[in-house]
Amino acid sequence: MSVAFRRESDEDHKEPRFELPIPAGPNLVTARGLALIDERIAALSAVIDAGGEESVIEAARRGLRYWTTRQTTAQLAPVPNGEEVAFGTRVAFRQNDTVRMIEIVGDDEADPGEGRVSFSAPLARALMGAAIGEAVDFGGQAAALEIVAITPIP
Repeated sequence: MSVAFRRESDEDHKEPRFELPIPAGPNLVTARGLALIDERIAALSAVIDAGGEESVIEAARRGLRYWTTRQTTAQLAPVPNGEEVAFGTRVAFRQNDTVRMIEIVGDDEADPGEGRVSFSAPLARALMGAAIGEAVDFGGQAAALEIVAITPIP
């Protein structure tokens, strides 16, 4: 049989597994975000310690490398004063006669479905620095969002 038709091992033909991408910029976190990182590291370490299927352990190791890096680079943001929209604030704003509320948090803590938006998201960037009663531009519209309330995230 020709060498061209032989397969030495399955490992030679697997797709490479790249590391999880680290978001660009500073790794700002809230106190809750830092606690979530610690929980993820503990959970992944438990999976590795428990042993089992090699693919599961390798995936856990990959995740652990990501979260350990995020823990090492985490910068706990100071609690904001609530006078203007900033990282770590809960913001109520009016858009088209509808009031919405979001929390501005770090990249890893963001969950738009739960109302937690990353500080690097366009919505958060549009709101940052605004005070109660101020209207800000968003989505190509002038004065599209009006700030209704600002409170620090507990």
